[in-house]
Amino acid sequence: MRGGVDAVFFALADGRRRSVVELLAERGSATATELAASLPVTRQAVAKHLANLDEAGLVVRTRRGREARYQLRPEPLSDAVDWIERVGATWDSRLAALERHLGERA
Repeated sequence: MRGGVDAVFFALADGRRRSVVELLAERGSATATELAASLPVTRQAVAKHLANLDEAGLVVRTRRGREARYQLRPEPLSDAVDWIERVGATWDSRLAALERHLGERA
């Protein structure tokens, strides 16, 4: 079982799930049926994508009677961005050290 940033990256590895995330970000909330109407996939496929996004903590489901509405939960995305920035900063410092080293040799 994946958790944290691994689960976010796994969930976002699929282009259709990224499309679902984008639609939820634009709309605020939507049902699987509403999302499927905007995507070239079935409602059942959207429901499976939403289950993956839910497992990663990226969406929250609210039930009203028989209707299930989904909203984006941005906190896990922030964790992924923090990880990317941390790795990027490490590479930036390594590249700066390489640049200094090469500058000293010239």
